[in-house]
Amino acid sequence: MKTIINISIFIILTASLSSCAIHNGNMNNSASLNEANFNYIQQDLNGKSQTIKVLGIGGLGDDALVADAKKDMLTDIDLHANQALVNVTVNWKRSWVFFVRKTKCTVTADVVEFREQNEGI
Repeated sequence: MKTIINISIFIILTASLSSCAIHNGNMNNSASLNEANFNYIQQDLNGKSQTIKVLGIGGLGDDALVADAKKDMLTDIDLHANQALVNVTVNWKRSWVFFVRKTKCTVTADVVEFREQNEGI
């Protein structure tokens, strides 16, 4: 009987102290790069944001997290005329521990500058 109680306690402690996490993301091409009419200005620019919800209450929604991560990313660079963000990726990591969910959003992009029409390629 004591062995069953010890095993039960071990299983309950193991289950209660474990957590789960899911990673996913997507990539959007925000500019037309089908011609050789641009130069890379900066690569792998990134911004991050996160939120914590307890029992589903509190924190920001996904749209707000993406906006905050993009705002964080753009603090590192000042876009000028003929420049654009390309190869934009949005990655998510969601972790759960009991009734607490932590969501992290990372936005990554490259910056390109398009050449004037009359410049040589």
